[in-house]
Amino acid sequence: MDMHTVVVGTSGTTAEDVVAVARHGARVELSAAAVEALAASRLIVDALAAKPEPVYGVSTGFGALASRHISPELRAQLQRNIVRSHAAGMGPRVEREVVRALMFLRLKTVASGHTGVRPEVARTMADVLNAGITPVVHEYGSLGCSGDLAPLSHCALTLMGEGDAEGPDGTVRPAGELLAAHGIAPVELREKEGLALLNGTDGMLGMLVMALADLKNLYTSADITAAFSLEALLGTDKVLAPELHAIRPHPGQGVSADNMLRVLAGSGLTGHHQDDAPRVQDAYSVRCAPQVNGAGRDTLDYAAVVAGRELASSVDNPVVLPDGRVESNGNFHGAPVAYVLDFLAIVAADLGSICERRTDRLLDKNRSHGLPPFLADDAGVDSGLMIAQYTQAALVSEMKRLAVPASADSIPSSAMQEDHVSMGWSAARKLRTAVDNLARIVAVELYAATRAVEIRAAEGLVPAPASQAAVAALRAAGAEGPGPDRFLAPDLAAADTFVREGRLVAAVEPVTGPLA
Repeated sequence: MDMHTVVVGTSGTTAEDVVAVARHGARVELSAAAVEALAASRLIVDALAAKPEPVYGVSTGFGALASRHISPELRAQLQRNIVRSHAAGMGPRVEREVVRALMFLRLKTVASGHTGVRPEVARTMADVLNAGITPVVHEYGSLGCSGDLAPLSHCALTLMGEGDAEGPDGTVRPAGELLAAHGIAPVELREKEGLALLNGTDGMLGMLVMALADLKNLYTSADITAAFSLEALLGTDKVLAPELHAIRPHPGQGVSADNMLRVLAGSGLTGHHQDDAPRVQDAYSVRCAPQVNGAGRDTLDYAAVVAGRELASSVDNPVVLPDGRVESNGNFHGAPVAYVLDFLAIVAADLGSICERRTDRLLDKNRSHGLPPFLADDAGVDSGLMIAQYTQAALVSEMKRLAVPASADSIPSSAMQEDHVSMGWSAARKLRTAVDNLARIVAVELYAATRAVEIRAAEGLVPAPASQAAVAALRAAGAEGPGPDRFLAPDLAAADTFVREGRLVAAVEPVTGPLA
């Protein structure tokens, strides 16, 4: 099988596969076992549909309208109607990668054989992904309970050949035209299929998986920038000793301390506490970096456990069980995912906050232990990085607002049938903004710390080999070093891209070895 093809089976998927499909355009195929499971569960739904007794989602209305029994001649219309009526999103379009993750994860649940969807519907879902067709999905519409209803409905609408979608060339066109252009026949939904396409936590889960991938890079990057700041401030690396972290054995703390220690290996700047400006201890933002970064790492690990469980789940209501029963349930409730999305926004905000405190310390001549004010070339004539820190502070303030949990809120809906909801989609949306901001915050610290390290080097103090490698790579990426004031935004943008794309980590690892 081609390495760029993801095979969807009956037992869920992996975070790596989600990222491959959502971000990198990997092709999707259904396994033979998935096709068999789809066909088997469909036989059960067809048998129930033929019986006179009402079965929720098969021969009844939905939500607060579930008490109405729907006659056979109206059931196809019922399934079309639920998709059309629920495709009620508003606001800006969400990102292409989010929509692709949403569609892929819905296909993952459909392929489990617990939804009663026909194999041909699942094949069409895979065909749309493989054609690079991306439904237009809007920012607002999901309460994170009964699934991400509005976002998933906009995706299902595309399968029906209705609504708008973006083609592989980036042009938005009527979905029917795009399907026809790629030789894909619109699906004609039958009993339960419309409901099965809408009833999942796929949007919030997809955004969680991608946030975890981004945050893994950012936490390693933040360990590196913290080490650079410690070095530039002539701090001590003794606080990173493994034996100190062993007596408070939080796993992430030990990992972050080890990363920092490896980055600082061979530095001629550390340990100058008793030089011209003696001090007993470094400030908390320097000394406690492993504790803060590490606690965030442990939160990421917990979130990854939750994501893994959800990736192995079949989220629908009702579900087809192996013994042939079709049962209503509450597995669509987004609380498990919503909570960890909010947890991650909290730790991201705190990581951004401690990065900003170190940046401010590097720029303050009263606390930087001999560095020039604002790392300026000619302070007074030059302002140096003064306003770069303002920008960083504004981002940190925004991060604190984004850390307010969405999952603590609930607004009843569906005539009080859905009287407690998770707001998980909202938690995911604000986390995406937080992750973007965190990359910028880490980039500002990197830019300041590398400039400070270069100033120290010009004074005869030799930086660590890892620092030298990072400085060289950052300068080659377009972020210039010390000198008179210049248009600063392009330098900061270059540093942001450098961090975001994982190039900071890649620059130091040839020196340090792989960092966690």
